[in-house]
Amino acid sequence: MTKSKQKSLAYLRSKLSSKTSSIGSWIQINSSDVAELMSYSKYDWLVIDMEHGSISFSDLPNLIRSIELGGAMPLVRVPEINERYCKAAMDAGAYGLILPMVKSAEDIIQAINFSCWPPKGKRGVGFSRANMYGKYFEEYKKLSQKPFIVAQIENKKAFEDLDQILQIKDLDSIMIGPYDLAASLGKKVDFESKIFKNMINKILSLSKKFNMPCGIHQVKPNEKQLKKYISSGYSFIAYSTDAYFLINSSVNPLVKEAK
Repeated sequence: MTKSKQKSLAYLRSKLSSKTSSIGSWIQINSSDVAELMSYSKYDWLVIDMEHGSISFSDLPNLIRSIELGGAMPLVRVPEINERYCKAAMDAGAYGLILPMVKSAEDIIQAINFSCWPPKGKRGVGFSRANMYGKYFEEYKKLSQKPFIVAQIENKKAFEDLDQILQIKDLDSIMIGPYDLAASLGKKVDFESKIFKNMINKILSLSKKFNMPCGIHQVKPNEKQLKKYISSGYSFIAYSTDAYFLINSSVNPLVKEAK
């Protein structure tokens, strides 16, 4: 298990460092069956969404286990950045964290501190599912020092501190959260507005300047748009969600035609 984690993390980091795009997706439905099906869909990673999904911490072990079965890397978007949430997600076996509503470099530094065992951080050391309740305790020591960390840039305040954010040593990638970012700009979900497009272009440009992988969540599945993001330089892309796939694929085709 621990060797598999090391291999997955090394693969993803190598892919991003070589500026090759990595495509993942999003889990919002609290179903280990759905998570397992998604894990066999050829994504590099799947994010378990605890901010907006109907998922509790007691659900994480089964969801993470299901994702591992198909070979995808399980990440967890915590509800918010605090010690309890970061620790619980990592102890459940997450390979890393997606940090929502980041507003400053200090937010990320705190999250890294909460997520790592000493000497890197202050997360409590002990037996947990992350180290198979002690079976892989020694092997896990190394992994506990460098979880995969992604900061969501979805608030204009984060942009004000972006230079500092992009220089954080243990940050693996940033990711634009389009809905919240647009809302923070006063544009709600208007992704065609000039102010929104200018903002995401500035974020992407700065990330290239500091050689930091930049991602975005493309909620509506569209292959043409995905390829456009890749050609623009986005390298850590979340492609839609399990719920969105189901909503759009499960419609009665005859009813759809009638409309």
